[in-house]
Amino acid sequence: MKPELVEITFYESPAKRLDKFLAEQIVKLSRAKIQSMISAGEVKVNGKVVSKPAYQLEPGDKVTALVTEITEELPEKQNIALELIYEDADVVVINKPAGLVVHPGAGNAENTLVNALLFHWPQIASVGEPSRPGIVHRLDKDTSGVLIVAKTAVGYTWLVRQFKTRKAKKTYLALVDGKPPTPTGRIETRLGRDERHRQRMAINYGTQGRKAESEFYTVAEYRDHTLLEVNPLTGRTHQIRVHLAFLGCPVVGDQIYGHRKNSLEIDRFFLHASKLVIRLPGKEEETEFNAPLPSDLQTIIDHLEKA
Repeated sequence: MKPELVEITFYESPAKRLDKFLAEQIVKLSRAKIQSMISAGEVKVNGKVVSKPAYQLEPGDKVTALVTEITEELPEKQNIALELIYEDADVVVINKPAGLVVHPGAGNAENTLVNALLFHWPQIASVGEPSRPGIVHRLDKDTSGVLIVAKTAVGYTWLVRQFKTRKAKKTYLALVDGKPPTPTGRIETRLGRDERHRQRMAINYGTQGRKAESEFYTVAEYRDHTLLEVNPLTGRTHQIRVHLAFLGCPVVGDQIYGHRKNSLEIDRFFLHASKLVIRLPGKEEETEFNAPLPSDLQTIIDHLEKA
Protein backbone atom coordinates (compact mmCIF):
# COMPACT_ATOMS: atom_id res chain seq x y z
CA MET A 1 0.00 0.00 0.00
CA LYS A 2 1.28 3.48 -0.91
CA PRO A 3 2.54 5.39 2.16
CA GLU A 4 0.59 8.49 3.21
CA LEU A 5 2.54 11.73 3.79
CA VAL A 6 1.43 13.34 7.04
CA GLU A 7 2.41 16.97 7.72
CA ILE A 8 1.89 18.49 11.18
CA THR A 9 3.17 21.70 12.78
CA PHE A 10 4.08 21.67 16.47
CA TYR A 11 2.58 24.73 18.17
CA GLU A 12 2.80 23.74 21.83
CA SER A 13 5.08 25.01 24.56
CA PRO A 14 7.34 23.87 26.17
CA ALA A 15 9.34 21.47 24.00
CA LYS A 16 8.06 17.90 23.56
CA ARG A 17 9.56 14.58 22.44
CA LEU A 18 9.05 13.86 18.74
CA ASP A 19 7.72 10.33 19.30
CA LYS A 20 5.26 11.48 21.97
CA PHE A 21 3.91 14.28 19.76
CA LEU A 22 3.38 11.97 16.79
CA ALA A 23 1.73 9.32 18.98
CA GLU A 24 -0.78 11.95 20.12
CA GLN A 25 -1.47 13.06 16.55
CA ILE A 26 -1.49 9.72 14.69
CA VAL A 27 -3.67 7.70 17.04
CA LYS A 28 -3.91 4.65 14.76
CA LEU A 29 -0.20 3.91 15.33
CA SER A 30 1.33 2.73 18.59
CA ARG A 31 4.19 4.70 20.12
CA ALA A 32 6.48 1.71 19.48
CA LYS A 33 5.59 1.77 15.78
CA ILE A 34 6.23 5.51 15.62
CA GLN A 35 9.60 5.09 17.32
CA SER A 36 10.61 2.47 14.74
CA MET A 37 9.52 4.83 11.92
CA ILE A 38 11.68 7.60 13.35
CA SER A 39 14.68 5.29 13.75
CA ALA A 40 14.21 4.13 10.13
CA GLY A 41 14.49 7.71 8.83
CA GLU A 42 10.82 8.05 7.84
CA VAL A 43 10.26 11.27 9.82
CA LYS A 44 11.57 14.75 9.07
CA VAL A 45 11.60 17.93 11.12
CA ASN A 46 11.82 21.16 9.12
CA GLY A 47 12.81 19.13 6.06
CA LYS A 48 15.66 17.22 7.73
CA VAL A 49 15.56 13.54 8.72
CA VAL A 50 15.49 13.03 12.49
CA SER A 51 16.33 9.51 13.66
CA LYS A 52 16.06 9.98 17.43
CA PRO A 53 12.60 9.42 19.00
CA ALA A 54 13.60 11.63 21.95
CA TYR A 55 14.32 14.64 19.69
CA GLN A 56 12.83 17.74 21.33
CA LEU A 57 10.39 19.70 19.19
CA GLU A 58 10.22 23.48 19.54
CA PRO A 59 7.14 25.62 18.76
CA GLY A 60 6.88 26.18 15.01
CA ASP A 61 8.69 22.98 13.99
CA LYS A 62 7.13 21.30 10.94
CA VAL A 63 7.00 17.50 11.12
CA THR A 64 6.47 15.24 8.11
CA ALA A 65 6.11 11.47 8.28
CA LEU A 66 5.56 8.65 5.80
CA VAL A 67 2.79 6.52 7.28
CA THR A 68 2.07 3.08 5.86
CA GLU A 69 -1.08 1.24 6.88
CA ILE A 70 -0.27 -1.89 8.87
CA THR A 71 -1.79 -5.00 7.32
CA GLU A 72 -2.32 -7.72 9.88
CA GLU A 73 -4.55 -10.75 9.94
CA LEU A 74 -7.79 -10.09 11.80
CA PRO A 75 -8.43 -12.36 14.82
CA GLU A 76 -11.26 -14.89 14.49
CA LYS A 77 -14.75 -14.28 15.90
CA GLN A 78 -15.67 -16.40 18.92
CA ASN A 79 -18.97 -16.61 20.78
CA ILE A 80 -17.70 -15.82 24.27
CA ALA A 81 -20.19 -14.38 26.77
CA LEU A 82 -19.43 -10.86 28.02
CA GLU A 83 -20.90 -8.85 30.89
CA LEU A 84 -22.07 -5.54 29.47
CA ILE A 85 -21.98 -2.40 31.66
CA TYR A 86 -22.86 0.21 29.00
CA GLU A 87 -23.22 0.62 25.26
CA ASP A 88 -23.94 3.44 22.82
CA ALA A 89 -23.22 4.08 19.14
CA ASP A 90 -19.48 4.66 19.67
CA VAL A 91 -18.36 2.68 22.72
CA VAL A 92 -19.04 -0.40 24.77
CA VAL A 93 -18.03 -0.89 28.42
CA ILE A 94 -17.31 -4.43 29.64
CA ASN A 95 -16.85 -5.95 33.08
CA LYS A 96 -13.86 -8.12 32.15
CA PRO A 97 -13.56 -11.36 34.13
CA ALA A 98 -10.24 -12.57 35.50
CA GLY A 99 -8.54 -15.08 33.23
CA LEU A 100 -9.58 -13.40 29.98
CA VAL A 101 -6.70 -11.99 27.91
CA VAL A 102 -7.61 -8.68 26.26
CA HIS A 103 -6.12 -9.23 22.79
CA PRO A 104 -4.28 -11.97 20.87
CA GLY A 105 -0.53 -12.24 21.34
CA ALA A 106 2.23 -14.79 21.74
CA GLY A 107 0.60 -17.95 23.07
CA ASN A 108 -2.90 -16.43 22.99
CA ALA A 109 -4.22 -16.54 19.43
CA GLU A 110 -7.82 -17.16 20.48
CA ASN A 111 -10.25 -17.05 23.43
CA THR A 112 -9.47 -13.38 24.06
CA LEU A 113 -11.70 -10.38 24.63
CA VAL A 114 -11.02 -9.25 21.04
CA ASN A 115 -12.27 -12.57 19.67
CA ALA A 116 -15.48 -12.06 21.65
CA LEU A 117 -15.86 -8.42 20.60
CA LEU A 118 -15.63 -9.34 16.92
CA PHE A 119 -18.45 -11.85 17.38
CA HIS A 120 -20.80 -9.51 19.25
CA TRP A 121 -19.89 -6.30 17.37
CA PRO A 122 -18.45 -7.23 13.92
CA GLN A 123 -18.11 -3.54 12.95
CA ILE A 124 -15.21 -3.25 15.40
CA ALA A 125 -13.03 -5.08 12.85
CA SER A 126 -12.24 -1.79 11.07
CA VAL A 127 -11.57 0.24 14.24
CA GLY A 128 -8.00 0.85 15.43
CA GLU A 129 -5.20 -1.68 15.01
CA PRO A 130 -6.17 -4.86 13.10
CA SER A 131 -4.66 -7.21 15.70
CA ARG A 132 -6.49 -5.47 18.55
CA PRO A 133 -9.55 -3.75 17.03
CA GLY A 134 -11.41 -1.37 19.30
CA ILE A 135 -8.89 -1.67 22.14
CA VAL A 136 -7.80 1.66 23.65
CA HIS A 137 -6.49 0.38 27.01
CA ARG A 138 -6.01 -3.02 28.60
CA LEU A 139 -6.13 -4.99 31.82
CA ASP A 140 -3.79 -7.84 32.74
CA LYS A 141 -5.17 -11.33 32.20
CA ASP A 142 -5.84 -11.88 35.90
CA THR A 143 -7.18 -8.37 36.55
CA SER A 144 -10.96 -8.07 36.46
CA GLY A 145 -13.16 -5.00 36.06
CA VAL A 146 -14.15 -2.03 33.94
CA LEU A 147 -12.77 -1.84 30.40
CA ILE A 148 -14.00 0.51 27.66
CA VAL A 149 -13.82 -0.36 23.94
CA ALA A 150 -14.36 1.77 20.82
CA LYS A 151 -17.00 0.61 18.32
CA THR A 152 -16.33 3.31 15.71
CA ALA A 153 -13.36 5.28 14.34
CA VAL A 154 -14.77 8.42 15.97
CA GLY A 155 -14.99 6.65 19.31
CA TYR A 156 -11.47 5.23 18.93
CA THR A 157 -9.84 8.60 18.26
CA TRP A 158 -11.77 10.24 21.09
CA LEU A 159 -10.93 7.56 23.67
CA VAL A 160 -7.26 7.25 22.71
CA ARG A 161 -6.81 10.98 23.27
CA GLN A 162 -8.63 10.77 26.62
CA PHE A 163 -6.15 8.16 27.81
CA LYS A 164 -3.05 9.76 26.27
CA THR A 165 -3.81 13.13 27.87
CA ARG A 166 -4.56 11.47 31.22
CA LYS A 167 -8.16 12.68 31.28
CA ALA A 168 -9.48 9.17 31.89
CA LYS A 169 -9.49 8.42 35.64
CA LYS A 170 -9.02 4.77 36.65
CA THR A 171 -9.54 3.31 40.12
CA TYR A 172 -8.45 -0.16 41.26
CA LEU A 173 -9.01 -2.15 44.44
CA ALA A 174 -5.97 -4.12 45.60
CA LEU A 175 -5.60 -6.36 48.62
CA VAL A 176 -1.97 -6.33 49.69
CA ASP A 177 0.21 -8.28 52.09
CA GLY A 178 1.04 -6.19 55.14
CA LYS A 179 0.42 -2.48 54.88
CA PRO A 180 2.01 0.54 53.16
CA PRO A 181 4.28 2.87 55.18
CA THR A 182 1.51 5.52 55.27
CA PRO A 183 -2.30 5.19 54.99
CA THR A 184 -2.30 7.31 51.83
CA GLY A 185 0.47 8.31 49.48
CA ARG A 186 1.81 8.96 46.02
CA ILE A 187 4.42 6.83 44.26
CA GLU A 188 6.60 8.39 41.55
CA THR A 189 9.21 6.21 39.84
CA ARG A 190 10.47 5.22 36.42
CA LEU A 191 9.53 1.82 35.03
CA GLY A 192 11.20 -0.26 32.36
CA ARG A 193 11.83 -3.85 31.35
CA ASP A 194 13.73 -5.94 33.88
CA GLU A 195 17.11 -6.56 32.22
CA ARG A 196 17.36 -10.07 33.69
CA HIS A 197 13.74 -11.12 33.16
CA ARG A 198 12.35 -9.41 30.06
CA GLN A 199 8.76 -10.50 30.77
CA ARG A 200 8.82 -8.45 33.98
CA MET A 201 8.90 -4.72 34.66
CA ALA A 202 11.25 -3.10 37.16
CA ILE A 203 11.90 0.19 38.90
CA ASN A 204 14.50 2.19 36.96
CA TYR A 205 16.75 4.86 38.42
CA GLY A 206 18.23 8.00 36.91
CA THR A 207 16.80 8.83 33.50
CA GLN A 208 16.12 5.24 32.40
CA GLY A 209 12.58 3.95 31.91
CA ARG A 210 9.30 5.86 31.64
CA LYS A 211 7.75 7.99 34.36
CA ALA A 212 5.11 6.16 36.38
CA GLU A 213 2.84 7.72 39.02
CA SER A 214 0.23 6.16 41.30
CA GLU A 215 -1.80 7.35 44.29
CA PHE A 216 -3.15 5.01 46.96
CA TYR A 217 -5.67 5.25 49.79
CA THR A 218 -6.38 2.77 52.60
CA VAL A 219 -9.93 1.42 52.45
CA ALA A 220 -9.73 -1.18 55.23
CA GLU A 221 -7.07 -2.68 57.49
CA TYR A 222 -6.98 -6.35 58.43
CA ARG A 223 -4.70 -8.33 60.72
CA ASP A 224 -2.18 -9.25 58.01
CA HIS A 225 -3.50 -7.40 54.96
CA THR A 226 -4.72 -4.02 53.73
CA LEU A 227 -7.36 -3.18 51.14
CA LEU A 228 -6.20 -0.23 49.04
CA GLU A 229 -7.80 2.00 46.45
CA VAL A 230 -5.19 2.79 43.80
CA ASN A 231 -5.39 5.51 41.15
CA PRO A 232 -2.74 5.11 38.43
CA LEU A 233 -1.97 8.54 36.98
CA THR A 234 0.03 6.96 34.15
CA GLY A 235 -0.63 3.71 32.31
CA ARG A 236 2.57 1.68 32.38
CA THR A 237 2.63 -2.11 32.08
CA HIS A 238 2.16 -3.81 35.50
CA GLN A 239 2.42 -0.35 37.11
CA ILE A 240 0.25 -0.94 40.19
CA ARG A 241 1.77 -4.35 40.92
CA VAL A 242 5.34 -3.04 40.68
CA HIS A 243 4.59 0.10 42.70
CA LEU A 244 2.93 -1.76 45.58
CA ALA A 245 5.75 -4.31 45.68
CA PHE A 246 8.18 -1.36 45.76
CA LEU A 247 6.39 -0.10 48.89
CA GLY A 248 6.89 -3.51 50.54
CA CYS A 249 3.22 -4.48 50.36
CA PRO A 250 2.78 -6.59 47.19
CA VAL A 251 -0.63 -7.55 45.82
CA VAL A 252 -1.96 -10.75 47.37
CA GLY A 253 -1.47 -13.66 44.98
CA ASP A 254 1.06 -11.87 42.78
CA GLN A 255 3.78 -14.50 42.51
CA ILE A 256 5.79 -12.46 40.01
CA TYR A 257 6.28 -9.25 42.01
CA GLY A 258 5.20 -10.50 45.44
CA HIS A 259 5.60 -13.61 47.57
CA ARG A 260 6.11 -16.94 45.83
CA LYS A 261 3.80 -18.60 48.35
CA ASN A 262 0.36 -17.01 48.54
CA SER A 263 -0.63 -15.70 51.95
CA LEU A 264 -4.29 -16.55 51.22
CA GLU A 265 -6.05 -19.20 49.18
CA ILE A 266 -6.52 -17.42 45.86
CA ASP A 267 -6.36 -18.51 42.23
CA ARG A 268 -5.12 -15.16 40.90
CA PHE A 269 -3.79 -11.88 42.23
CA PHE A 270 -6.24 -9.58 44.03
CA LEU A 271 -6.50 -6.62 41.66
CA HIS A 272 -9.79 -5.28 40.32
CA ALA A 273 -10.53 -2.26 38.09
CA SER A 274 -13.49 -0.97 40.07
CA LYS A 275 -14.15 2.40 38.42
CA LEU A 276 -13.53 4.38 35.25
CA VAL A 277 -14.44 8.05 34.87
CA ILE A 278 -14.23 9.35 31.32
CA ARG A 279 -15.83 11.74 28.87
CA LEU A 280 -17.68 9.80 26.21
CA PRO A 281 -17.45 10.87 22.56
CA GLY A 282 -19.18 14.21 22.02
CA LYS A 283 -20.07 14.65 25.71
CA GLU A 284 -19.14 17.62 27.89
CA GLU A 285 -19.63 15.91 31.24
CA GLU A 286 -17.73 12.91 32.56
CA THR A 287 -19.45 9.54 32.95
CA GLU A 288 -18.63 7.10 35.74
CA PHE A 289 -18.65 3.34 35.23
CA ASN A 290 -18.38 0.88 38.12
CA ALA A 291 -17.84 -2.86 38.55
CA PRO A 292 -18.35 -4.45 41.99
CA LEU A 293 -15.82 -6.89 43.37
CA PRO A 294 -16.37 -10.32 41.79
CA SER A 295 -17.56 -13.06 44.13
CA ASP A 296 -14.15 -14.77 44.47
CA LEU A 297 -12.53 -11.57 45.74
CA GLN A 298 -15.50 -10.52 47.87
CA THR A 299 -15.47 -13.90 49.61
CA ILE A 300 -11.83 -13.36 50.59
CA ILE A 301 -12.64 -9.94 52.06
CA ASP A 302 -15.62 -11.34 53.98
CA HIS A 303 -13.39 -13.89 55.74
CA LEU A 304 -10.52 -11.59 56.70
CA GLU A 305 -10.00 -10.66 60.34
CA LYS A 306 -10.11 -6.93 61.04
CA ALA A 307 -7.02 -5.29 62.52
